[in-house]
Amino acid sequence: MSTKGNPATPSADKNLVRPSNRHHYVTGGLATIALGLFVAAAALAVVKPSSQVDLPAFTETSSNLALPSPFPEAAATFSSPFIDETRIKPGDTVSALLQRLDVDEPGLLSFLTHDKSARSIYKLYPGRTVQAALDEAGQLVWLRYYHTPSSSQNGVALSEWLEVRPDGNDGFQASEQSEQAHTHVRVAEGEIESSLFGATDKADIPDSITLQMAEILSSKIDFMRDLRKGDRFRVVYETHNAQGRDVGSGRILALQFINRDKSYDAVWFKPSDSSGGYYDFDGRSMRGAFLRSALKFTRVSSTFGGRRHPIHGTYRNHKGVDYAAPAGTPIHATADGTVSFIGTQRGYGNVVILQHHGQYSTLYAHQRGFAKGLKKGSKVEQGQLIGYVGSTGWATGPHLHYEFRIGKKHVDPLSVDLPIARTLEGADRKAFDTALAGYKQQIDMLAALQDDQIQLASLSGN
Repeated sequence: MSTKGNPATPSADKNLVRPSNRHHYVTGGLATIALGLFVAAAALAVVKPSSQVDLPAFTETSSNLALPSPFPEAAATFSSPFIDETRIKPGDTVSALLQRLDVDEPGLLSFLTHDKSARSIYKLYPGRTVQAALDEAGQLVWLRYYHTPSSSQNGVALSEWLEVRPDGNDGFQASEQSEQAHTHVRVAEGEIESSLFGATDKADIPDSITLQMAEILSSKIDFMRDLRKGDRFRVVYETHNAQGRDVGSGRILALQFINRDKSYDAVWFKPSDSSGGYYDFDGRSMRGAFLRSALKFTRVSSTFGGRRHPIHGTYRNHKGVDYAAPAGTPIHATADGTVSFIGTQRGYGNVVILQHHGQYSTLYAHQRGFAKGLKKGSKVEQGQLIGYVGSTGWATGPHLHYEFRIGKKHVDPLSVDLPIARTLEGADRKAFDTALAGYKQQIDMLAALQDDQIQLASLSGN
């Protein structure tokens, strides 16, 4: 049902992966095949009948007949070059790649290893591909190194490569090329026999999609201990394609996993007030609504409630929690939300305030600096970088002051019962149900296919 990017079959060298069909396009013409046929009338011994009637004399002749070519399509001249491809393996050199591609161009190796315009080939990434196109005389037409088969810029998938061509003066020229990759949706299904990766490999599902499956359902299934033979899965996911070849995978759009006869499902959805996440088929978020801490490694230096202010010396109510951490420590959003304020506020110094779903909001103060590109109105995801620990405003040293609010009321983030999961409501729920209907149709189709396969296997005795 699905294919992986860069389809290939291993050669005798398991580290060298070549396409199952070498992409050779024949050039040059084949002359029309002329078959010279000699036609002769044999001299026959003529036996005259009793009437003695003379038969006409036989004449011996020969001629060359031009017959049509048995391969008329080969009579034309093709301009397409021979194209060969190889995949980079650990320890490879540019010289080894050119040798495998049968490229023998004087000066090319020196150009690739010394010219600044070709500097991206200085770093060879194992698993990436290099292609070479040769004409009918074996001369180089172009060389391409796909150093970044898939990247994302402003949400657009791109394929980027280095292209080298002869310059017509016994030299070469190199340029960086890019092309917007086209996004396609694929569906796949599989059954666990021994491991998740074994099952997804058999179903031709990319490893990046397998990792997403495990991450999305990590709070539901322990993929190291809970899997059982016979568990089944169905997945709808994105792939990126450029120049007719798969260059990478996107995100999972919908997923259903049957573990120990219990079904777990997830679908990607982007609510109006966040940048998107995974929800089960009932519209509940697949992750906790809030993290307990905005810092990964820290300690609480001041708790919520009354205290003597370290600068002013007066006794006042501390409306948040302080986390001591070295200056520059990354600060992460504790939940999906929208930036409602970013800037400076007196004692808070550099501060970010996030508005979350419902009446929830959080505040992150005393920052040294903000994450690049973050501004008022920006959508952020849970765990996304929003800034760095500092000591701006009324602070005696580097730390994060974190506040959790419900409506206009400050509550202790260390003791409050945080919402376990968000459930979509209102217009978001209607939009979710519409998107879900399409994905469920694909999931149901895969389920029916699996049932048919199981029934056929049962009838055949396997």
